[in-house]
Amino acid sequence: MYHQKDINELFQGFNSGPEGISRVEALNLLEEHGPNTIESEIEFSILQAVFRQFTDPLIYILLVAAVFTAVIRHFIDMWVILAVVLINAIIGFTQEIKAEQAIRSLTELSAPRAHVIREGNVMEIDSAHVVPSDVVTLTSGARIPADLRLFEVNRLEINESALTGESLGSSKNTDPIMEKHPAMGDLRNMAFMGTLVLSGRGKGLVVATGQATELGKISEQVRRVKPSPTPLQVQLENFSRWLGYIIISISALAVLLGLAFGRPLAEMLLTGIALAVGAIPEGLPVVVTITFSIGVKRMAGKNAIIRRLPAVETLGSTTVIASDKTGTMTKNEMTVQLISCAGVTYRVSGIGFEPEGEITDENGEPPNPKNRESLELCLRAGLLSNESRLVFEEEQGYYPEGDPTEVALIVAAMKGGFDPETQSILYPTLDEIPFESDLMYMATLHKDSHGDGNLIYIKGAPEKVIGMCSSILTEDGEEVLNDRESIIEKSLSMSGDGLRILAFAYRREQVDVTAINPEMLQDGLTLIGFQGMMDPPRDEVFEAIAQAKRSGVRVMMVTGDHQTTAAAIARRIKMIEEDDLHAITGRELDEMSDEELYDKVGYVNIFARVAPLHKLRIVQQLMKRGEVVAVTGDGVNDSPALKAAHIGIAMGKGGTDAAKETSDMIVTDDNFASILAALKEGRVVYDNIRKVILFLLSTGLAQIILILVSLLFGIPLPLLPAQILWLNLVTNGLQDVALAFEPGGDGLLDKPPRQRDEAVISRLMMERLVLIGIVIALGTLFTFIFSINRGYNIDHARTVALTTIVLFQLFNVFNVRSEKESIFRTRILSNPFLFYSVVASVIAQILIIYVPGFQFVFRTSALPLQDWLLIIVVAVTILAVVEGEKALRRSMVAKKEETL
Repeated sequence: MYHQKDINELFQGFNSGPEGISRVEALNLLEEHGPNTIESEIEFSILQAVFRQFTDPLIYILLVAAVFTAVIRHFIDMWVILAVVLINAIIGFTQEIKAEQAIRSLTELSAPRAHVIREGNVMEIDSAHVVPSDVVTLTSGARIPADLRLFEVNRLEINESALTGESLGSSKNTDPIMEKHPAMGDLRNMAFMGTLVLSGRGKGLVVATGQATELGKISEQVRRVKPSPTPLQVQLENFSRWLGYIIISISALAVLLGLAFGRPLAEMLLTGIALAVGAIPEGLPVVVTITFSIGVKRMAGKNAIIRRLPAVETLGSTTVIASDKTGTMTKNEMTVQLISCAGVTYRVSGIGFEPEGEITDENGEPPNPKNRESLELCLRAGLLSNESRLVFEEEQGYYPEGDPTEVALIVAAMKGGFDPETQSILYPTLDEIPFESDLMYMATLHKDSHGDGNLIYIKGAPEKVIGMCSSILTEDGEEVLNDRESIIEKSLSMSGDGLRILAFAYRREQVDVTAINPEMLQDGLTLIGFQGMMDPPRDEVFEAIAQAKRSGVRVMMVTGDHQTTAAAIARRIKMIEEDDLHAITGRELDEMSDEELYDKVGYVNIFARVAPLHKLRIVQQLMKRGEVVAVTGDGVNDSPALKAAHIGIAMGKGGTDAAKETSDMIVTDDNFASILAALKEGRVVYDNIRKVILFLLSTGLAQIILILVSLLFGIPLPLLPAQILWLNLVTNGLQDVALAFEPGGDGLLDKPPRQRDEAVISRLMMERLVLIGIVIALGTLFTFIFSINRGYNIDHARTVALTTIVLFQLFNVFNVRSEKESIFRTRILSNPFLFYSVVASVIAQILIIYVPGFQFVFRTSALPLQDWLLIIVVAVTILAVVEGEKALRRSMVAKKEETL
C-alpha cells in the first residue's frame, strides 16, 4: 500500500516534467524495470499437461494390462502395451501444449494500449512498454496501464472496484493527501493499474509498473486457477464417460462370452482390455482442445480475436447480430458534405481526410460575404469544440488521431480557410466538458483574443443541443428560438440521405468565467447551425449482409445516430427492404415497457439514437425470445450489454479498454464482415468436432462388432490384443487431429444456425455410424475367413484382417469430411495434413507387415500382391456404401422440396 511519504518520494524521484521522458530514457528504464506485465507461469500449464496424460483412466487400464501380461509371461505384449502408453502420452502432451500456447500467443494481439507523452509528443504504445517516469494521458473508457500519481484532472472518475470492492466510481483530484496511512480507496491523487476510467480526462506520472503495482502485489498472492471447460467440452466429457462405461461393460461381456466358449482366460482378458482401449475415443478431449485452438487462430487471421473459449462454440449458433453502424458497417471516414446556418445551405466538396475541397452555396458559388460570419462561426465551433487531431506524415498522408467524426469537422474548417494551430492560439481552451454518451454533447470554454470576454462552443445531437438553446443565429443577427420543432425537422431533412447531423451552439461569457459545468448549460445558448457528414458503407458489408440472410442470421442496427440516417444506410446495404419503415428511437424506448419491447424486437431491425443502457434492454428482450445474441460495443457504458449478450464483440480500433475487457471477442478492424467471418469459423469448429466424433466412434463400433460376432460364431479372434492397440494408434493417432484442420464446406453459411441445446450426435450421425460400423466389421471378417479358407495360417489371416480394417478407416476418414456432399466434389488436398496423415499411416502399416522386427512384435506376415488387391477392393466398399447413402438422402431432400 502506498503511504503519503512514499507517494511524495516517488513523485519527486520520477518527476519528468510535462514534456515526458526521452525515448532513450524509456528504453533504459524498460531494461532496468522489465516489461509492465503481471507475470504468468506457463510452467504450471506444462506440468498440468504432463500430469493429465498419466492420470487418464485409460492409462491405468493399460498399465494394469501391462502388469498382467508380465505375470503371465507375455513379455512381448507387455512391451507393446507400455509402448502404446508412452506414445499416447507423448502425442497427447505435445498436442495439448501446442494448442494452449497457440491460444496464449493470440492474447498479445489484444494487449491493452496506453497513451504516453514522450519528448513533448503523445504516443500510443503497448501497455507493456510503459516505464516509471512516463507521463500517461487518461480518457474515458481507458484501462490504466500502471500506478500513476495524478497531476492534472478534468472531472476524472475511475472505477476501482477491482481493487477496493467499491462499486461506485472514485472521483480524482491532484491535492496532496495529509493522512499518513490512507486506505487505497482514499488515495484520490492516485490511479491504479487495471482500473477503468469512467469519465473525464487526466494525466499522471508512472510511479510503479508490473509486479511493483498494487495489482501486481495482489497477483503474487493468487494461486493459478485452471480455466473452466466450455459447455461443449463438458458435454463431450460426460458423453465420453458414459461411453466408456458402456464399452467397458461390452468388453467384460466379450470376456465372459469367450470363457463360455472355452477360450483361455489370459487370452480373453487381454482381448477385453485391448477392445476397451481401442473402442473408447480417449483422444476426443485433446482433439476438441486442438480444434478450438485452430478455430481461434483462424479467427485471428480474419481480424477476430477470441478472448473466451466458449465464444467459439456459441458463434456457430448465433441467430441475431446487433451491430453498431459507424465504423462497423461503414468505413468510419467521415466527410462533411452539407452545412446549414443562418438560413443558407452550403455544399462541401472532397472525400476523406484530405483537406482538399471547397465550400459553395446551393448555386455552386462561393459564400456571400454577408453570410460569411455565420459560416465561420459554425466552422470554428466544430474546430474548437474538438478533442481529435488531423495528422500528416509523408508515408501515410493525412490520417485521423481520435474520433473520425471530430476529424471531419477539422477537415471542413480547413476547407473553409481555417488553420487549426492559429485558431488554438487565438482562442485558447480554458475548460471543457468531454463528450459522454449520456450527455450527448461536448462543450469547451475559450478565451476570445478579439473581444473582452470568453466563448462557450457546443456540439452534439441536434435534439439535445436545440433543447439547450433559447435563440438562433440568422442573417439579421440573433433571434428568439420559438419553434424548436421546425428546427428539428430541418435537421431531419438533412439526415434523410444518410447524413449524420451535428448541431452547433455558442454563448458569450464574462471574462471571469473560467470553468463550465453541465448545470450552467441547460439553456441560454444560441444555435449556430448544423453540419451533415456522410460515412459511406464498407464495400464488403453488402455481401456480408446478404450472406447473413442466407445463413438465417438476423442483423439489427443499434446505433446512436439519427433514425433517418440509420434507415438510409440500412436500405443502402440491403439490410432492410425499401418499404420497411419500422424503427425505434431512444426516446420511444424510454416510454416503452419491457413487455412492449419484447414484441418490438421480434420485427424491428433499426434502433436509433439509443444510449448504452437501451442496448442492454434490447439484448435482454432478444434473449428472452430465445435468440442467441451477438452484440457489438465500443464505449465504457456498452459493457453491461456486452456482458449480458451470449457473444460480446468489442471494436479493436475504436473500442475502449473497458469494452475490450468485458467482451468475448475483439474485432481488430472494426469491420462487420469480420464478425460474419468469425461466425463461419465458429460453425466450422463445431462441424469438425462432429466429424472427429463420427470417425472415432465408427472405429470403436467396428471393433466391437467384429470381436462379438467372432465370439458368438466360434470364429478365431481376427485381431490380437497388440494388433487392436496398433489399430487404435495408426488410425486414430493422426487422422482425428487432421480432421480438426478441415477448412469447412462452402455451404456452412447457407443453412440456419444450430440450436444451442442440439445434441452433438445427430440422428443422421447415429444412423451413419451404425452403417459404417457394420460394413467395416463384416468386410474385415470376410477377408479373415476368406484367408483361412485359402489355407493361410492364423497369423497371415490376422495380418489380412488388420490391414483390411486399417484401410477401411483410412478410406472412411474421407467419408466423414462432409455430411451430405460427395467426396468426389471435395478437393483431396484442401486439407493437406489429412492427406499426409493417411500416407503416413499406410507407410506405418507396411512397415509392421514387412519389417522382421515388427513382424515378431505384432505377429504379422508379409502379404503377396493378390492379398493387397483383395484388401483394397473390400476396403473401398466403405466409400461406395456411404456415397450411396448420401445420394439417397440428397434425392429424398430434393423430392421433399419439390412437393412443398
